[in-house]
Amino acid sequence: MRKIATIGSLIIVAVLFVACALLMHPFGQPPADMDDYIIDNAQSETGANNVVSSVVFDYRGYDTLGEATILFTAVTAVVMLFRATKEETI
Repeated sequence: MRKIATIGSLIIVAVLFVACALLMHPFGQPPADMDDYIIDNAQSETGANNVVSSVVFDYRGYDTLGEATILFTAVTAVVMLFRATKEETI
């Protein structure tokens, strides 16, 4: 029974991978008109010469702030987990 469940799960995952691969946009073709808008207007709207920097820090600023917060929280948790307490120090 366990073997059948494993094989069934693998078949489902394989079908999902194939479906995702077939539904992807062709390489080099943007999926939306927003890409052209950002490329054409990034420098005039944000004042940044680098389009990637303008997207990361201006258009998606809150998203970048959230990612930085999650990274800081994870690092703080790891440091707190592995720090030595007074009873453990020799």
